[in-house]
Amino acid sequence: MPWWSWVLIWVGLVLGLLATLGWFGFRLFRKLMATAEALREIGGQMTRLRLDQNPPEQARFRPAIVQNRDELQLAVELLRDEREHRRQTRRDSLIARGKLLQNNPLTRRTDPDA
Repeated sequence: MPWWSWVLIWVGLVLGLLATLGWFGFRLFRKLMATAEALREIGGQMTRLRLDQNPPEQARFRPAIVQNRDELQLAVELLRDEREHRRQTRRDSLIARGKLLQNNPLTRRTDPDA
């Protein structure tokens, strides 16, 4: 192989490398521009929200000692009933699942013609 063929091969490889790098650079530039546009849009949305002007007030803490005893007892009983209801619902679903697993009919898992 003559020496000039190696020069042509290397010139082709270098040009291919430069073309690939240029293509990747162009794609990266387009992605950066799209990201900048999305950030600009989000910034516009944040300014429209005006979050810093009217911060929400937090509920004031009210100690239990100054509340009515009957109201507190009712709240505790409601929480207890709700917790018991959740436990019973979970227990019922677990029992139903166990019965389904125990009484599952045998099914053929392969193709009958195989």
